[in-house]
Amino acid sequence: MKISTLAAMAWRNIWRNRRRTLVTLASIVFGTFLAIMLTGVGDATYGSMIDTAARMGNGHVTVQHPMQVQAPAPKRFISGTTALADKIKADPEVKHVSARIMGQVMLAAAGESRGAGVIGIDPTVESKDTLSALGGISEGKLFGPDDKRGIVLGADLARHLGVKLGRKVVFTLTDRHGEVFSGLARVRGLIHTGTSAIDGGLCLLPISVLRKALGYGPDDATLLAVLVTDQRYAAAVSKRLMPLANEQRVVLTWHQTLAEMSGFIDMKLSGAAFMQGLMMLLIAAGIFNALFVSVMERLPEFGILTAIGWRRSQLFILVMLESLWLALVGIGLSAVVTALPYYKLSTDGFSIADQLGDGAEIANVMMDPTMYVRIHPENLALIVLAVVTATLLSGLFPAYKAGSVNPVDAIKLV
Repeated sequence: MKISTLAAMAWRNIWRNRRRTLVTLASIVFGTFLAIMLTGVGDATYGSMIDTAARMGNGHVTVQHPMQVQAPAPKRFISGTTALADKIKADPEVKHVSARIMGQVMLAAAGESRGAGVIGIDPTVESKDTLSALGGISEGKLFGPDDKRGIVLGADLARHLGVKLGRKVVFTLTDRHGEVFSGLARVRGLIHTGTSAIDGGLCLLPISVLRKALGYGPDDATLLAVLVTDQRYAAAVSKRLMPLANEQRVVLTWHQTLAEMSGFIDMKLSGAAFMQGLMMLLIAAGIFNALFVSVMERLPEFGILTAIGWRRSQLFILVMLESLWLALVGIGLSAVVTALPYYKLSTDGFSIADQLGDGAEIANVMMDPTMYVRIHPENLALIVLAVVTATLLSGLFPAYKAGSVNPVDAIKLV
């Protein structure tokens, strides 16, 4: 018997008890809908967090001294950044490369002093799309390329120091040789992002000023921050850039430079995977129950089919095709039910500002008060595959039961 004939019979069979079939389909649709939405929220939220964290200084991929993560110090820097950046830009998934100097400084003004993190940047190549702090400049502006005295402070840091726009600040740091260096700067701008680590503990200086203060050469930097087109490609880009590594520099992904946030995301994803696995198990149990009851009700029918010449394999395939039809129809209905809510939540999002209160930070990254649903294609494909697999697995035992029916015993049930 042709498979097309069996498929047609299987289609008619699943509708012989419409109520049971509709209940089974409803469970598939509900489970798929929840899986897509929960996964989509996670993909959008964690992707946004990773991109924001990458734009806070280190990038999705970082090229730096091997010891800079464990024991950061001014003497641990990389040279030849211009040539390295040109090689890195040749990668098709790289969208931006910046040489930056990152470290610690002591700021003093009006009798007050505060320690802060410092990032030395080239204002000609940086923007809010490459360094998130620049998008938070609420007063004043970023120093220009020829400004050797400019500094940008976090708004809370400036308030603690008692300075405003145009005021002078003395910065003190230790250079690569362990000598103390002090310089004078004038406040050009103030940053307000809502993140305490930035607003209360960050300042920006021209990279040329920091190079001179630290005793670096004109092509030296603490790191090269590499931004990729999609954070999911960070590991692949890092692998392709490995030939650039040597005794003086390593290539790291955000998983290594942002270990705290990476651990948080991995924990959340593991929890979500467990919940979705449990959800699929419950769906499979419901499908199994429906198929098993259906098969048991039709044992006399299967016995008669066996008696007139049907092979056991044909009965097995028939029931498995019924399972497949349930999976396909369930996926189709899930697409219809999910389409509109997904579109609205992917474009407009939903606010969680009331739940966050004054805001929530994870590894010094401020969470966006508006959450979106944007699922990665591979995760969507995995959900569809999981639903189809769970449905087919649920049909294995009922199909086996149908295929192993004894025609004499089954006919006696008529």
